[in-house]
Amino acid sequence: MKNTYLKISSLILSGALLFTACETDLDINKDPDLLSPDQVPMSAEMPAAETGIAAAAGAYFGLIGGFWSQYWTQSAIANQYKQIDDYTFGTTQSMNNGAWSAMYDALLDVRNIKVISEANNNWNYYLIATTLEVYASQILTDMYGAIPYSEANNAAILNPKFESEEKVYDMMVTDLADALSKDLSESPIENTPGATDFIFGGDMTKWTAFANTLMLKIHLRQSEVRPSVAETGIQGLINSGVAFLNEDAAITQYADEDSKSNPLFETDRRQLNVGTNLRASMTMGSYLNDMEDPRLASFYDGTEFQMQGDYENGSSTSSVVLLTATAPYYFMSLAESKFLQAEADARYMGGANAAALYDAGVTAAFAQTEDDGSALLSGAYAYPAGSLDENIEAIITQKWISLFPGNGFEAFIEHNRTGYPLESAVPQDDATYVSGQFAYSIEGKTDGKFPKRIEIGNDERQRNTNAPAVIDITTAVWYDAN
Repeated sequence: MKNTYLKISSLILSGALLFTACETDLDINKDPDLLSPDQVPMSAEMPAAETGIAAAAGAYFGLIGGFWSQYWTQSAIANQYKQIDDYTFGTTQSMNNGAWSAMYDALLDVRNIKVISEANNNWNYYLIATTLEVYASQILTDMYGAIPYSEANNAAILNPKFESEEKVYDMMVTDLADALSKDLSESPIENTPGATDFIFGGDMTKWTAFANTLMLKIHLRQSEVRPSVAETGIQGLINSGVAFLNEDAAITQYADEDSKSNPLFETDRRQLNVGTNLRASMTMGSYLNDMEDPRLASFYDGTEFQMQGDYENGSSTSSVVLLTATAPYYFMSLAESKFLQAEADARYMGGANAAALYDAGVTAAFAQTEDDGSALLSGAYAYPAGSLDENIEAIITQKWISLFPGNGFEAFIEHNRTGYPLESAVPQDDATYVSGQFAYSIEGKTDGKFPKRIEIGNDERQRNTNAPAVIDITTAVWYDAN
């Protein structure tokens, strides 16, 4: 892996610099990249770190995840994303290599902030940087498997080692715990995060809650592969009385202008100059339609759905996915926070609070599109008074919907971890197809096996002698016990 990747495309980073120029005293005529790493002001590097992660996750991983969580499918009159939709998305695809390099490029900024902040006992910036580091690394390891972590972005190490998913998870937990243990009141008062923090504006109470909730997610993701580790970690976290995220952790400053808009919109709509590439998947569309869920009109421009992967025979009139230039990028939504807490409570804390947390998650998810879900919450979406499996299915299904459109990679990961939504045994044109069940792509080329990971791209494998052999796209990542 290169120690310094190509800087992330100007489509988002230029937007970050615009916001910074408007809201802070950053001089955008001075390129931080021309300074030595230890001379870059943390306030100048923070916007690049946050928007860089949002760009990598929201554009690259968001597009891939949207296909594999079956929010959308490739248009029958275009071919931009066929390899994602038919599961031949391999080591040579530019989107694969771009996702990897863009995320590690953003981590270069994050880890430089972390080094500087630790050297200066600036625990505010240290907590922010560590939380961002773990957030980005969690996406990488959950999507690729083994990744460089402890040696990544180190100028002295040209070929950083790849570490197993288990080891990366253990290191992420250790790093988050370390950052959360610092006394934030000891940070220098003359150098505090402020407006250049696009997520919380430097509010450290909110960053602490975000870090706690990210820790909860990391523990919970091990529920199937290391259940005792998950249980011990979650019970300890909840019993300690820490606060969890009670609002969206998001960048909301996007503008409907060239190179300044939401990453998914900017990449799929503005830069490609094609507004109809992404069509409504029958998986999500039919489910919302059958449930009479009002969010259907916020997700798609109609009710004509295309079978997943049916880009050879699908209709040119299939409904188009609606994307918005000014939509937030959610590092973690309030809905996701509540669903994480609901599942943790149901699995490991006796379940007394799970229903209320689930209800709060559903309500928050509807609020994202300014829709009213109260009727469904007391009807079709009511928390089941049944088995734990039924509870988990309800939580993950509602989380799946809530992550539309830009966080489909999380829905894909959660589907692989839990098996929800269920996978259909029949094609979507079969009369017995159950709406909302994942369907194998009509044009799928993996013998009926769903994708489970992204293969490590050729760019990394050619640059880093420690890169592992290619692992097939249908091979499960460690957290996937299904």
